Amino acid sequence: FWVSQNNYYKAELALVFYRNGEERFVNVNIIPALRENAIRDPKLGMYWKTTYTCFWYQAPIEFQAMMISAFSEINHDLKMASLATDINSMKTWLLLNKQTNNWRTTVATADACYALLLNGANWLDNQRRVSIQLGNYSISSSTEKTEAGTGYFKNRIDGKQVVPEMGNIVVSTKSETGGTIDAASQSPSWGAVYWQYFEELDKITAAASPLSVVKKLFVEKNTDKGKILEPVKEGDELKIGDKVIVRLTLKSDREMEYLHLKDMRAASMEPLNVLSGYRWQDGLGYYESTRDLSSNFFISHLRKGTYVFDYPLFITHSGIFSVGIASIQSMYAPEFNSHSEGIKIRVAN
Repeated sequence: FWVSQNNYYKAELALVFYRNGEERFVNVNIIPALRENAIRDPKLGMYWKTTYTCFWYQAPIEFQAMMISAFSEINHDLKMASLATDINSMKTWLLLNKQTNNWRTTVATADACYALLLNGANWLDNQRRVSIQLGNYSISSSTEKTEAGTGYFKNRIDGKQVVPEMGNIVVSTKSETGGTIDAASQSPSWGAVYWQYFEELDKITAAASPLSVVKKLFVEKNTDKGKILEPVKEGDELKIGDKVIVRLTLKSDREMEYLHLKDMRAASMEPLNVLSGYRWQDGLGYYESTRDLSSNFFISHLRKGTYVFDYPLFITHSGIFSVGIASIQSMYAPEFNSHSEGIKIRVAN
């Protein structure tokens, strides 16, 4: 009846059978079944799609740690390159999960540390040289002061040296001896590039990372067919008293926690939601806090996917106004941030 069990129990059964001399049954049946159900992402590594509930065997960190433990012990004697690659891919997912999420319990943290240090490639002792090419400008970890263990380093480029060609960025990883590192033993590397500059709000173009936000404005009108939403385009003229619906679309390619979404609004707009409080809309829970210049949304947990939610405003003054931008940033991992493009509106008397 092993086929009817969930993936966590299948991994445990694989260990039980393997320790009792049923290596062939494990290698022919259970391990291929687990590998076929896995999701492989070139950026996020190897993981399984699970429905998170209150059950302990569906906790994401403990689940991934069990998978790594099962694959590692079974591959300890087999020495299969494909399994070794899968193990490192699973470790990659575990580290990247920590990058944007909080391991809430000591059990989860202990299981994750055990899985990462169990066996396989020793990522901490792996001597690597990371080279970054920004156009004709080169940066190498061999010439920078790096942090022990993690290899972290930071390089600041003065604004006078920045040229458009630096937008073409190539990152390569090599061993200290100059050769490339075997894919099965290569540890993950990640970084971020920040470009800081000043610009008028209505001229800002959109920017996105694995986390993105898109802002659109709609005018709510009553017709004989009921209420409809008409999109506000560049150059459209609004009127005092119009009810404007701000639609924010969030996209994330991974789970994230502790996000701050700040949506600026024009001086001619007044929010309908003036009281702060917790809201739930279209599968997204958040705490909304309204301020004079912006509406702030604090999201404790964002699952992978696309979320769309609206909130209303009213037009109160005439003139030409910059609506501002919507920006979102992970407070746990600040390198994950995004902002929408700037919008300008005209309001007639």
